[in-house]
Amino acid sequence: MNKPQHPKKALSTSTSPNKQAYDGHTNSLLQALLPASADPYIRLLRLDRPIGTWLLAWPALWGLGFAYRSDLSLFTPTNESYNVTWSPMIIFGLFLLGAFLMRSAGCVFNDIVDRKIDAQVARTKHRPIADGSISVKSALVILAILLSGALLILIQFNHLTIQLGAAILLPIALYPFMKRITYWPQAMLALCFSWGALMGWAALKGSLDWTALLIGLAAFTWTMGFDTIYAHQDKEDDAIIAMKSTALKFGASTKKWLTFFYAVTLISLFAVGWLVGAKLLFFTFLAMANLHATWQITTLNIDNPANCLTRFRSNGIFGLMIFVGIMTDLGFAYLLTH
Repeated sequence: MNKPQHPKKALSTSTSPNKQAYDGHTNSLLQALLPASADPYIRLLRLDRPIGTWLLAWPALWGLGFAYRSDLSLFTPTNESYNVTWSPMIIFGLFLLGAFLMRSAGCVFNDIVDRKIDAQVARTKHRPIADGSISVKSALVILAILLSGALLILIQFNHLTIQLGAAILLPIALYPFMKRITYWPQAMLALCFSWGALMGWAALKGSLDWTALLIGLAAFTWTMGFDTIYAHQDKEDDAIIAMKSTALKFGASTKKWLTFFYAVTLISLFAVGWLVGAKLLFFTFLAMANLHATWQITTLNIDNPANCLTRFRSNGIFGLMIFVGIMTDLGFAYLLTH
């Protein structure tokens, strides 16, 4: 394994093809429709960058889909054995809304904690707290509102799901500090992002088992992969200001690590599909996801931030492939038995 590199040069603040301030001002449709005064809040909540919400949501939606596939009777809204009282569409919708609220809350908290660091990094120096567009006090009020909304959603589910939701709050709070003390902050983020898989399964089943843990493992290693790709955008600035990441840790060995992470993800999902009785449709989509992961790794240029950002964002498609595979297989299975 390569040792972390620490280039000794002035911190870059220029906007070149390979070093762009991606978290600065953007030109999203939402920003075009709303007044300019709303722009700092759009950027604070990352409303112009929905990919983070989807990456957080997919593991939870996988967990829900696999839980339904493991027991088709869960489609009956009155199945009281698991405290399932809503239709699948409502449950999926609640988890998606919860992912949006928690992703936004995580971004606000991260920006509060990292405001001084963000001001020193080319990609993040224009974040609204770092550049003074939004005060810390205002950000704390927004954070409280987001967390309150997420809590209202969480308490609609069974006790185990509520307990799991409460348990992940500490890792979420610790995550922004991890890059100061370890080269593995991506592991803490992966724990936070994969936790939804357990919550989705528990919300329907009322318990956890090895199948649920395998879904969580798949989401964990998947997040390790795509967040390592993401971290390569900042590796030069991070090294200079003494921040740590797996991008710095892995260096030139990054592709080997990505191959390992994505292999574990795909093998775990294969095992879950087999355990819940999935058929050819699911495994076809899993094979497509394998091709997508292969494309990410083989075309990745870890020294080109624009290339890294594109590969990172493409993981939204990877997550969608798995979800469509689960739901297509589930739909056919349900139709054949009813």
